[in-house]
Amino acid sequence: MDASDELLRGADPAALLTLDGAIRSLNAAMATALGRPAEQCRGRDFGDLWPAGQRMSAESLVAHAAKTKTVAMRVLDFPARGGESVAGLIEARSVKDPTGDEQLVWVHALDARNDLASLLIPFRMATTAAHLGLWMYSPNDHQLEWLGGAPALAALFPDPTTSLSTVISAVHPDDHEALRQLLRSASTQQSPWVRLRYLPQDEGWHQLAAQTRRLQLGYGGPERIFGLVRDDTKQEKRKEKAQAALAAERQRAKDIADFSCALITAATEQELQQVALTRLAATFGASGALLALVDEGRLRVSTDAGITMWEADVLHGLPLDHPSALPESIRTGKPQFIPDRKDYIHRWPHGAEFPRLGRLGSDYATSITPLSEAGNQPLGAWLVTYGSGYRPSLDEMTLMGTLADLAGQALRRIRLQQARVELATALQKTMLPTLPEHLAGLEVAARYRPSRDGLDIGGDWYDAFAMPDGTVAMEIGDAQGHDVDAAAVMGQVRASMRAIAAHEPDPATVLTRTNELLVTMGATRFASCTMLHIDPDDGQVTGASAGHVPVLCARKDGSHSIHELAGGPVLGVVPNTEYREETFTLDKDSTLVMVTDGVVEGPSLTLEAGLELAGTLAGAALHDGLNAEGTADRILDGSVAVGHLDDVAVLVIRRT
Repeated sequence: MDASDELLRGADPAALLTLDGAIRSLNAAMATALGRPAEQCRGRDFGDLWPAGQRMSAESLVAHAAKTKTVAMRVLDFPARGGESVAGLIEARSVKDPTGDEQLVWVHALDARNDLASLLIPFRMATTAAHLGLWMYSPNDHQLEWLGGAPALAALFPDPTTSLSTVISAVHPDDHEALRQLLRSASTQQSPWVRLRYLPQDEGWHQLAAQTRRLQLGYGGPERIFGLVRDDTKQEKRKEKAQAALAAERQRAKDIADFSCALITAATEQELQQVALTRLAATFGASGALLALVDEGRLRVSTDAGITMWEADVLHGLPLDHPSALPESIRTGKPQFIPDRKDYIHRWPHGAEFPRLGRLGSDYATSITPLSEAGNQPLGAWLVTYGSGYRPSLDEMTLMGTLADLAGQALRRIRLQQARVELATALQKTMLPTLPEHLAGLEVAARYRPSRDGLDIGGDWYDAFAMPDGTVAMEIGDAQGHDVDAAAVMGQVRASMRAIAAHEPDPATVLTRTNELLVTMGATRFASCTMLHIDPDDGQVTGASAGHVPVLCARKDGSHSIHELAGGPVLGVVPNTEYREETFTLDKDSTLVMVTDGVVEGPSLTLEAGLELAGTLAGAALHDGLNAEGTADRILDGSVAVGHLDDVAVLVIRRT
């Protein structure tokens, strides 16, 4: 047996290498450790045969021994016979080739069973450098041993050795099973990180993360489970803080978007006031908010709960030229920030009426943002108060200015729309007739409600007037559309019919002549119409229809019927149309109801169902003893259920 055999003898892995790391010879244990038959290992570079995670350590071990000719040691782990990982203390030293003068490197695993701590020192050093903690668990005696690591982590485990049950008692109950599973399933490969909530003595909960790996300590040594511990408490708190900040920012963005949307969709000044006073202080973290609008050169002030009305009353009615902060901001269109009373008195020495300004600097800071736009008449401003010492950022001031611009645009739109509505209402009143106050034997009532979409003016109309022969003419109609053009067509048709009726004796002829006139004029809109002549003495009714809704007849017993009158198409479309008429009798204490389609037809209601509904309402009104006015009100109120956006007109004729 030569000297090389002596170096390779034994059960522990051993090999002889050249100085550049090539394997000259090795024993069976080393071949097993490298995971290849011995013949496939000879001549190969020693470091190349190790797993990637061990390669650098193996190469440096050999290089150190070859260059310095001193003993070098590393802890490497490699497969054992059963497949589990073995952590071995590997020594490398320079030796002389027994068969020649060549220098070799002898690499072999030391027997560390009597000094297992030496195998653990490199692990402890690595975990300390990585700011981790290292513990070792013995499955046989259920003991955990803290091996060290980062000082902050070591402080969480003051007892170096402790029982598993003691550790479990400090773990959150919901995480007990996760810890047991981590120990039960430990394998030769590192487990995923598992989160555990841990409560050390006299401290709050810590968010720990742990992973495990099963190792055998040296050939023939004991098997242990090693665990790495990471304290994520600070990281989790930072994460929670960041998540809370993100959630707050998202909520703020949503609040601002809701604020903007509410301003844009506000339809009245009351709605705009509600939007501003309920959202302004909350959106900007202010303690109170006040809204001042300009009416005829004076301020009209409203406030939220953060600023009481008695504090704001002194501003109410102030002229726009008053020498104080709020009127000046509105006049000039420039925002103002007032940090304290000294600043306020310095800038507005004659305008210190606002009681809250008396506490500026000790209790409050104030920001004023105008709602006016450059080049336009001043509209108003909003004022918010903050806690003393607060200074809004540039971004916050910019955002408040943007929202104030939206509020100003909304207010200008609302006031312009209100002016249009007032104009439309006045126009509508001039175009709809005043009904005769006294008609022998008849009660007459009419109701009109313009469309809920558009300019609040429409093409529906009604009319009633006495004829030369003693009969009473009644008409109701609907010009296409609900805008100014529709109103113009309506006015033309109504005036034409009244003029023609003065010379024609029956409704059918009036419709025929009116149709010819509209066709000749090339009218851009058509109109439907029903016209009746009623004899108050005997109740005889002669009627004709130009494509209009049928007439309803309601009786005192609550019943009703529907009269589909003879006639023809709508007016202004088909030339040379001859309209027909028919005659029926209206009994005493009975009522005729003439309506436009907005009363009886809607998205969810057919014309037939709508007529039945209106007829039922009219019959019930008559049965309840209501006069023509009360009956008209009841039918108009019932039309709300139809859900139609069109104009609505009702004409009620009751024979007494």
